[in-house]
Amino acid sequence: MKIRRKFKKKSGFRKFLISFLVLVLLGGGGMVYELYSRVYNPNIIFAEDTKEKYIYIPTSSDFTKVVEVLSENGLLINSNSFEWLAKQKKYTNNIKPGRYKIDRALNNNELINLLRSGRQTPIKVTFNNLRTKEQLAGRIANQIEADSFAILSYITDTVFQQKLELNNNNISCLFIPNTYEFYWNTSADQFVKRMLKEYQKFWNNDRKAKADKIKLNYYEVATLASIVEKEQNIKRDERPEIAGLYLNRIKKKMKLESDPTLIFALGDFTIKRVLNKDKKVDSPFNTYKHKGLPPGPICIPSINSIDAVLNASNHKYIFMCAKEDFSGYHNFAKTYAKHLINARKYQKALNKRKIMR
Repeated sequence: MKIRRKFKKKSGFRKFLISFLVLVLLGGGGMVYELYSRVYNPNIIFAEDTKEKYIYIPTSSDFTKVVEVLSENGLLINSNSFEWLAKQKKYTNNIKPGRYKIDRALNNNELINLLRSGRQTPIKVTFNNLRTKEQLAGRIANQIEADSFAILSYITDTVFQQKLELNNNNISCLFIPNTYEFYWNTSADQFVKRMLKEYQKFWNNDRKAKADKIKLNYYEVATLASIVEKEQNIKRDERPEIAGLYLNRIKKKMKLESDPTLIFALGDFTIKRVLNKDKKVDSPFNTYKHKGLPPGPICIPSINSIDAVLNASNHKYIFMCAKEDFSGYHNFAKTYAKHLINARKYQKALNKRKIMR
């Protein structure tokens, strides 16, 4: 009897011990699963029909700002688990600004590794068809982190301009319209320095030799190119011929008498018909009053227009007028008498269409 009682006591203890161990294991397993979930379960909301999303971490951001950016974009499923792992991986004190691409439902570990690495996705920065440095600053600020005020302040700084022998009238010559690759968190300083490198790269030995041949410096080439571009912004194939005409007038020391320079001087870019009264405006950009090139470009000329000047057609034309068929091309003339005939045709066509301004 005593033996049986001892056995029963031992048997009961074993059951208790086994049950206790099972509970411990289950509890430990639950903890392990919880930790695993925090690290490796997807924590980004990513719809099946979404190709990619981008998050922008501003310069000088702290960890609170990062969480705010992720939350504002509706990306985090569980911000607590993200914050917990970020602390474990010491990301909270290692914030790197930039534009980051998210193309799938990342888990916390993947997301933190991406942000901590600074492995951001570059962007394509494009600018063209711009008239002024103010427009340039605005266009660039819409594509990178630097704001337009910072960009404009940098390029209008007199010390910076003097180093390049430029001024507020011609500083836009420095910028060659194209598509460039930048990181989103590029500063104004970094942007302008990169543009200076691109400018120096653009003016290779071949282009320099062609500029020397027509006896213009790089800034003068850009200024003439801007006039050519605004005279012909439809039919690019005609640009070398227009460039040749203006080079002929420069050689003869004639006034350029370019309507686009007059429109720039007036500051009214809606004008379609220049009137005689417009030619009286007092401005160094009024090429009806002043000989030679204006003090700077009237737009930021394209590569095509710059090359049109460098490869200008060789002819004897010194007059031109838009064709009366509104094809976008021009009638060219070597004499003023022939030019008047062409001009009257165009004026008659304008009147017929009731284009008075």
